[in-house]
Parts: sequence; C-alpha cells; structure tokens
Amino acid sequence: MNDDNRPDLTLIQLSDTHIMPDGQLMHGTVDTMANLAAAVETVEASGLPVAAFVLSGDLTDSGKATAYRRLRSVVEPAAARLGAEVVYAPGNHDDRAAFRSELLDERPSTEEYDVVRMIGGLRVVVLDSTEPGRHDGHVSRSQLDWLADVLAEPAPLGSLLVTHHPPLPSPVPTVHLLRMREADRLAAVLAGTDVRMVVTGHAHHTGCGALSRIPVWVGPATAYGVTVVPPKGRLRAAAHTAFSRIDVFGEHVVATAVPMSRAASVYDVDEADRLRYIREVVGTW
Repeated sequence: MNDDNRPDLTLIQLSDTHIMPDGQLMHGTVDTMANLAAAVETVEASGLPVAAFVLSGDLTDSGKATAYRRLRSVVEPAAARLGAEVVYAPGNHDDRAAFRSELLDERPSTEEYDVVRMIGGLRVVVLDSTEPGRHDGHVSRSQLDWLADVLAEPAPLGSLLVTHHPPLPSPVPTVHLLRMREADRLAAVLAGTDVRMVVTGHAHHTGCGALSRIPVWVGPATAYGVTVVPPKGRLRAAAHTAFSRIDVFGEHVVATAVPMSRAASVYDVDEADRLRYIREVVGTW
C-alpha cells in the first residue's frame, strides 16, 4: 500500500470574497474581510506547501478601489510568507478598471482579463467570463480563439482553466439563470486539450460536473453560502464560509471544499498516531 499522500502541487481557491469598504457588512450581516482573514490564517496554520492562491472572481462586492486594497493587504503578504503565487480572476461584481489598477498595478482598462500563469509546471489559464453591466456569464469568439491557441501545445502538468461563471446548470434557480451562456462553445474548444479541470465560483454553493468530459469544480464562497435544499418556495442563504484546496497527485487532480465551520469538534488527534492506527486496521494493499 502506498500511503504517501503528499500532492505534487497544492493550490488554494478563494472565491466570491465580496470584500466591502472598511466598516461595511455585506447585507448588513457578513464581515467578508474577517472571513477572508480566517481562511488565509487557516491555510497558514496548516503548514501546507501552497503553490498559489487562486481567487476566482467577485473579489469585491461593488468594485471599490478601497475594497481591492483591503483584499490585497491580506492575501499578498500571506502568499509571500508561504512562497506562493497569487492568481486573480474577475467576477461580475468586480470593476475591470479598478481590478487592474489596484490588484495588478496596471493602467485601468475595461478589456477582458485573460491571462496564462505557469505554476510549477501546471498551466493556469484565467478566462474572463464577465460582461460589464451583466451578472450572467459569457465568453466571446475572440476569447475562445485565444484559448484554443493557448491550449494548442500541452503543458508539463496539464492545464487548469479558471472562470468565474460555471458552464453548468445549477439546482438553485437564481444561480441557474446566472450561469455561463452558450457553454457548449467553450466545451468545443476544450475537447481533446490538456485541461484537467475547470475551476469556477459564482454560485455560492459547492458543486461539480463535467464539460467535454473534463471535471468542473464549482468552489464554495468565502463570503456566504446559498442553501441548495431550502423549504419549498423559498430561497435562502446563510453566513457559512468555505474555500477549496486543489491538489495535483500525478495523473489526478482533486478538489476539496474546506468549510470554516463553527460546529463542535468531533475529534482533534495527533496525525501520526491516527495514521499508524489506520495502517494497522487496513493492512497492506
């Protein structure tokens, strides 16, 4: 039995952080800045060798420059301490000009933000699925042509595609209406490429599916969670917060939701002792 579960590469996905200007709560209830800080602190305390933080859109709630600065003040120092890179993707609540100027130190621009980053042999491709003035998602023909060119040659560890909007249906009717339109066009471009997973956010609920037989991960929101099985006739959201870890294990890419739960602890034991016990129970393969 091979019990070495160390991944080749670990990414942390923080999605839908919805950072507010200082002193403001989202919906008058949620301290999104505190949620982000708690998620980052959890990652740092874990001792994980994190290769990158991937922030998959709706980084701020209203595109305010001060909110981007607040987000950056938490994420980038932590990334520096961990030796991790930071990959930003825009969402429908983001402002393209402020996103570029405040997070990327670029001149303000309203152009789509499509970019390629190499993270330890893994090609991370950000495809901007936003359209100014709209909350559903869409990618243009020129963006798809660009993506096809990028994916024409395989990367050493394959590719991870990051979009804000899921190219999937949702069981939540409002989220379903706000998904990526014409996702079949994206599917046609991805077919036969080295894309190993499509990583998205936007839904505020965790989910998974497939596009051109490529896994699609819908990461949970750091801000709050939408209730997927509410009482009949109701739509609900609660102040649940979570993030994702995405691990590359050789030929496998595994996405795992990490709830920031306030529930009572079930157990808290020494890792080495518990692994020793499990090995004794399962024996060898």
